[in-house]
Amino acid sequence: MKATTAFSIILIIISFSSVSKASLITIGTTNYNGQDYNLIWDDDNNGKSVIWFDYTTPTQETWQDMVDWAANLDSNLSTILTPGYSIVWNDNTWRLPDMKDGPYVWGSDGTTTKGFNITSSEMGHLYYDELGNLGSTAIDGSYPQPGWGLNNTGDFNNLLATWYWSDLEYNGNPGWAWRFLMYNGAQEIGDKNGPVSAIAIRTGQVSIAAVPEPVTMILFGLGLLGLAGVSRRK
Repeated sequence: MKATTAFSIILIIISFSSVSKASLITIGTTNYNGQDYNLIWDDDNNGKSVIWFDYTTPTQETWQDMVDWAANLDSNLSTILTPGYSIVWNDNTWRLPDMKDGPYVWGSDGTTTKGFNITSSEMGHLYYDELGNLGSTAIDGSYPQPGWGLNNTGDFNNLLATWYWSDLEYNGNPGWAWRFLMYNGAQEIGDKNGPVSAIAIRTGQVSIAAVPEPVTMILFGLGLLGLAGVSRRK
């Protein structure tokens, strides 16, 4: 084997070892009420870098209760980031996930405010784009869509197939707010006094220290040994 051929093989192996990972990455944990929960980074949620707090409120509460819960989380959290990661927060506090308000229009093609396959909201992007789940109604309107439901939760250990409040009130009625159903991917409005769960999110810029991946370094070292062996044989 020629040295140039061996070196080419090494480069191919290294390139496979450094293929880009999924954009949902656990970057640490935070202790809340005596238990550790994942902090999960989504590096591109509709153009924003966000961090999810992998905790679902155990009791379903009103919209205002959940807005207040998220806003006061900081004083109750003790965070430990994985070595190599750091965060500069853009939001002053944790909050409920965002949605876009608009006329109450149902649809399944992803362009409406109510219905399915809507990825413009932070929870919709998580459910459909990041986790790869399917809505119970397909984009073409067919129902039920095979394989629908919260079948993939990724790094989340506490994401439930239930309703979750967003941080957005419905402009058409001050007594209602937008919410998302992780059970089947539906976006809807609901009575703000109705019992609905919550998950917290926060916008922030995550930095990663430039540390070589161990697998890449091992492969590179083995490659150098292989080249040395080829040179000795020649």
